[in-house]
Amino acid sequence: MERLYVETKLDSGDDGAIEGKAWDFGSGDRIGDWIEPGAFKGAKLPLPLLFGHDQNDPVGVWEAMSEARGGLIVKGRLLVDEVARAREVRALVRSGAVTGLSIGYVTKKATARAGGGRTIKSLDLLEVSLVTLPMHPGARVTSAKSAVQAIAIVEAITRATARIAAR
Repeated sequence: MERLYVETKLDSGDDGAIEGKAWDFGSGDRIGDWIEPGAFKGAKLPLPLLFGHDQNDPVGVWEAMSEARGGLIVKGRLLVDEVARAREVRALVRSGAVTGLSIGYVTKKATARAGGGRTIKSLDLLEVSLVTLPMHPGARVTSAKSAVQAIAIVEAITRATARIAAR
C-alpha cells in the first residue's frame, strides 16, 4: 500500500486571533445530541475561551458569535500578550495538536431522540473550549490567521488516499 505524507503547519497569528465552528447543526455529536438553530439565542458575550473545559485555565475570550454556515460560528482571541498559558495553547494550535472546539452549556429545553441522544431546543452557553477531541466531530477551528486551511487540505488528501487504497 502506498502512503502519502503531508507536512502541515498551523498559525494562530501573532495577535492570537482565532475562529471556528463551535457546533454543526447538520449532524449530532458522539452521543447523539443535536442542537437546533436558535438554541444559542440569548448567549452573552464576551464568553470565556477555555482550554479543555478547565474553568481554571482561561486562555482567551470569544468576542463574536453567529449562527451561520450551518452552525455556531465563534470569533475571538487568545490572550497571548497577557497570559503565558495562552502562548502555550497557541503553539498547540500552530502545531496541529489542538484543532477542536467544544461547548459548555446548561440545557434549558430538550426532547429525547429515538435511538438515543436529545434534540436541544434551548440552552445557556457558558463557554467554548479548545480541545484535542471535540464531542462534535464538526466542531473545529476554521481559521487561526488562515493557517487552518492546511487542516482542510490534509483532510481532503486523507479522504482521497482512503478511496484510492480501497480500490
